[in-house]
Amino acid sequence: MNTIPSVNLADFLTQNLEKKQKFVNEIGQAYEEIGFVSLKNHFLDDKLVDDLYNEVKKFFALPVEVKQKYEIPGLAGQRGYVSFGKETAKGRKVADLKEFWHFGQNPSNETASTAQYPPNVTVEELPDFNKVGMEAYRMLEKTGIYVLRALALYIGLDEFYFDQWVTNGNSILRPIHYPPITEEPKDAVRAGAHGDINLITLLMGASTGGLQVQRRDGEWIDAIPNEDELVINVGDMLERHTNNKLRSTIHRVINPPKDQWDKPRYSIPFFMHPKSDMKLNCLPECIDENNPKAYPDITAGEFLNQRLRELGLLK
Repeated sequence: MNTIPSVNLADFLTQNLEKKQKFVNEIGQAYEEIGFVSLKNHFLDDKLVDDLYNEVKKFFALPVEVKQKYEIPGLAGQRGYVSFGKETAKGRKVADLKEFWHFGQNPSNETASTAQYPPNVTVEELPDFNKVGMEAYRMLEKTGIYVLRALALYIGLDEFYFDQWVTNGNSILRPIHYPPITEEPKDAVRAGAHGDINLITLLMGASTGGLQVQRRDGEWIDAIPNEDELVINVGDMLERHTNNKLRSTIHRVINPPKDQWDKPRYSIPFFMHPKSDMKLNCLPECIDENNPKAYPDITAGEFLNQRLRELGLLK
C-alpha cells in the first residue's frame, strides 16, 4: 500500500444496503491495515473551507503580542491560542515548529453539563473568526459521527453505539500554522512522529504537503488526498477500545525541501473526543483467544490527562 485508501461517505448515507455495507467493509479494513483513509462527500462545503482558511490566516498574521492575549493560563491549551514551540510529540525532547488555536465544544442542549468544558475564547480583532470556526466544528462533528457509525457496525456493535458519547463530546478543532523556516531546524520538525490521542481525527486538506503515514513495515508514505477529501485516521482511544483491532498509525509532518522553507503551512485537524466519562475498556467483541485483552480499564478523561502530561501541556 503506497497511498491511503479513498472511501465515499455517500455510499454509507444511501438507502442501498449493499453500498452501505461496502463502505463499512472498506473503511473497517483500511483502519485495520493502515489506520488512515481519505473521505469524499463529507459535510463541509467549499465556501466554508475557504472562509475558515481565510479567518485562520488572518489570525496567525496578527502581531505576536495580540495573539498572546488569547493564551489562557491554567487551561493546558484546551481553548484559545498556544504559542510557537509549546507542544512536543510524545517521546521527543524538541518542540514542534508550530503555533495553533483550539475551538472546543459548545454543548447544544440542557443535558450536557457546560461545567465540564471551558468556554471558547473570542478573538476581538476578527468578528467572523469564532462564528466560522464553530460552523466548521459542527460539520466535522457531523461527519465524524457517521464514520463512527460505520465503524460500530464493522466491529459488531449497534450502529449508534458511539452517538451518546461523541454528541456534545470533548472534541477539539485545531487550526495550525507552521511558520516559514528561517534557520537550520537541527532536530526539530513541523510535527514529530506521533499517534493521536482521541477516537478519530478529521483533517482538512493542508495548504502544502508534508503529512506522512508509517506503514506496518516501517516505511513512510505521503498522505495526499484529493482537494475535496478529508483525511481521517484512528486515534489511540479507539485503538485501545477495540483492543488493537483498529490501528492508530504513527504519522508526522516533515519539513519541506530547503527551497520551500519560506512558505508557511496551514492545516486544520478536528480531534473527535468522547465525553470524559466514556469507558475505554477493551470491547468484548474485540477480545478472543488470539487477541487477549491488551489494556487495563480507563476512562477517556483519565487517558486524556495522562497524555496531556506526556505532551507537556499539562503540568
